[in-house]
Amino acid sequence: MTGLYHVADASSYPISIFIAGDLAEATRICRAYCDEVGFCVTVTPTDYIYTGGEEAGVIVGLIHYPRFPPSDPEAELSYHALALADRLREGLGQESYSIQGPRWTQWRSWRASDRDGAEAQEEGSTSGR
Repeated sequence: MTGLYHVADASSYPISIFIAGDLAEATRICRAYCDEVGFCVTVTPTDYIYTGGEEAGVIVGLIHYPRFPPSDPEAELSYHALALADRLREGLGQESYSIQGPRWTQWRSWRASDRDGAEAQEEGSTSGR
């Protein structure tokens, strides 16, 4: 394809959600979220390999998209990552997930064994970053 085109740049601020669960269901949840709020994500299948086991899951990618730049990319993308991760956790029946930003990674767990002796957070809290 040839012709005139437009170029838009933005500072990079990629965020990834790492969660185990069914690819088709994760895609459905992401599609519903994006349709509801007007958003775009990538959904990539992955395998989580850990001591004593493995699980299939997804990596959901969010980027600072130059075509529709948010006024505060870090805040807006972090908000969407957390909201979508919570929906994925509930919809996929998982007890934990991780969110990775450019300068931080946060793991959230609802397992009682992980809460014992640890600082517990209220549902919806963004503290810890």
